Amino acid sequence: MYPHRAAPAITTREPRADRADQWRDRKKYLWLLGALVPGAVFASWLAVESTGLRLFWWLGPFLTFVTVPLLDYLVGTVTDDPPDSAFEWLDTDRFYRWATNLYLPTQYLSLLFACWLWSGGGWLSMSTVDKAGLMVTVGIVGGIAINAAHELGHKRASTEQRLSRLALAQTCYGHFFVEHNRGHHMRVATVEDPASSRFGESVYRFVVRSVTAGARSAWHLERRRLAKLGRSPWTLRNEVLSSWLLSASLFGGLALWFGPAVLPWLAGQAVIGFSLLEAVNYLEHYGLRRQKLASGRYERVRPAHSWNSDTLVTNVFLFHLQRHSDHHTNPRRRYQTLRPSEQAPQLPAGYGAMLALALVPPLWRRVMDPRVLAHYGGDMTLTALSPQALQARMTLGVSGLRREAEPSGGRPTDA
Repeated sequence: MYPHRAAPAITTREPRADRADQWRDRKKYLWLLGALVPGAVFASWLAVESTGLRLFWWLGPFLTFVTVPLLDYLVGTVTDDPPDSAFEWLDTDRFYRWATNLYLPTQYLSLLFACWLWSGGGWLSMSTVDKAGLMVTVGIVGGIAINAAHELGHKRASTEQRLSRLALAQTCYGHFFVEHNRGHHMRVATVEDPASSRFGESVYRFVVRSVTAGARSAWHLERRRLAKLGRSPWTLRNEVLSSWLLSASLFGGLALWFGPAVLPWLAGQAVIGFSLLEAVNYLEHYGLRRQKLASGRYERVRPAHSWNSDTLVTNVFLFHLQRHSDHHTNPRRRYQTLRPSEQAPQLPAGYGAMLALALVPPLWRRVMDPRVLAHYGGDMTLTALSPQALQARMTLGVSGLRREAEPSGGRPTDA
């Protein structure tokens, strides 16, 4: 991604045998920056009010796809690795919990403010294009809220799980709580997982597939759970149904307060938000596949099944989401204790830059496909091929599959 200059690396790796009192979290107070993300909505209004430049309604995508990647490039990577002796106090320090919890009040204040602007408040006349820019900015805030919900939803504490569901309500993606924890983490990097992208698949096709199949999977998981309890799925005990009702109640309440004119913008920001989440899913496991063993079961999840990055700025704003391998190995581990992995494949840049690259599939494949193939020693048959390509492998054999790939430059067609 950055061929002209390698990003600087700040290495703070400590020997794991070190005592806890000799190690400190150099990023501790930077984690509070995550709670400032919803401030982009207020900042966009203030910038338009101050300068008259309506382009600032589109501040969210500019920050996401330009500012953060540039800062990642300038600041570089940090590979700090907390020693085992520091885990207990890191895990129990309530500061880190508040750093994630604080996202929610700022998230919903920004949503209320946006509804006020969409409904004609703010002493500024807004064109349809202006409102669309604000919608995208609000949607990005909602998409990053899904990441905060992701962190909270993996914890056993009922309070954190309730906060997770609340954070998901803005984007109508409450079923993510079910599908991610009980579906994706069980099936990651397999053909059965809708949230694991395939080799050669475009982000656009993946998002449609993952959104629809993920919702079906969540409903199936809840219906099966309730059936074991002798209950119908049509109950508020159904976590998928109750989460959708929560979103409907939220949108209905906002429409009553600000008027029905806000509903199209609320729907649009929800689509932007969950599409951003799914685009991040696309990056995290692109082309990676767990192999089936002789027993018919899949191999255990390893660091090699997730793409990682240690760019400091993105990791701070996304609560170490880029240390994805350790998260899948230890899903209940809190973000501040996640470790980098030398066994994990590395993205050439942070999530912001990679998301921008994914929007142009030919460029994405030019950058990422060789990395996937190198990860598997050049053997394309070990990658996450589509079911159609897998069937071709079984029917034609490995050599036949490779012959099929030759017209597209040795790569499978988009599936």
